[in-house]
Amino acid sequence: MDSRDCSVIVVSWNTRELLEACLASVRSKAAGAEIVVVDNRSADGSAAMVRERFPEAALVENPSNRGFARAVNQGIAVSKRPVVVLLNPDATLTDGAIDELLRAMDADPDVGIAGAQLLDEDGDRQHSFDSFPSLASECLNKWLLRTLFPGRFPGKRLALDAVTDVDSVIGACLAVRRATIDRVGVLDERFFVFLEETDWCLRMKRAGLRVVHVPSSRVVHLQGKSKARRPVLARIEYLRSLFVYFRKNSGATAWLVLHAARFLKSAVNALFCGIGMILTLGLVPSLRRRCAIHAGLFGWQLLGCPRSIGLQPPDLPEAPR
Repeated sequence: MDSRDCSVIVVSWNTRELLEACLASVRSKAAGAEIVVVDNRSADGSAAMVRERFPEAALVENPSNRGFARAVNQGIAVSKRPVVVLLNPDATLTDGAIDELLRAMDADPDVGIAGAQLLDEDGDRQHSFDSFPSLASECLNKWLLRTLFPGRFPGKRLALDAVTDVDSVIGACLAVRRATIDRVGVLDERFFVFLEETDWCLRMKRAGLRVVHVPSSRVVHLQGKSKARRPVLARIEYLRSLFVYFRKNSGATAWLVLHAARFLKSAVNALFCGIGMILTLGLVPSLRRRCAIHAGLFGWQLLGCPRSIGLQPPDLPEAPR
């Protein structure tokens, strides 16, 4: 297979400049690939830019922000090639990035998902794969877990030089066969954003398929730029997705334990950040940001995790179960 066998699906929401660079990289580094852009009603002219600069792309314009999972599924529905590549709008391909993913898939028909090595702008490795979420990983200090147990809780310090089986890959750039999607299903639309690809990877594993990290496929990822403008709401949305993931995949008991542990963790973090704010007179910007995030998470949970707070628009219908 080569890039002509691929449909590259990009979901955009108010990331015009990033999206333009992303699509330009697809045009130059994955010649012949079908490009599908699903725009979640951006207010920055993203859709108009796609029509003007990339007329070859199939453009789906949503009347509202439908979230990542729903938008990807829309893109899958209109795409036509045998391989689907999901690419974030804040990611750009390097030479051979798609070919390396396809090579890994060609080597074994049991590869369900192949994920790329993500890089910072300066070429440093980003966190590109992970273990499945557990009570330990989501309630304890992740840095400490990755330091003490790197095999069980891999981080970006773990450098791989060959195609390697992992629990899950980060969804900024991944490839999956259309036949595999027909077998396993599309993304679960109960995840508005965050952890939808992790859930997909778990479903692949349960279907007897492999999930692999491909270090030779290198993609520059301007990590989180599209969500950095609303960090508190983004963290709330992550926690909401985490609760959905646990309820679906780990059962009611683990879900209840997670709720209690994360509520306590948010309360403690908010308390210590508040003390730090008093001691520093609120003059440390990074501490102010952390305090806002922890206070926001604590308040959201204290209110009963309302759907009206987060990144989801209020008119978004409930996803089917």
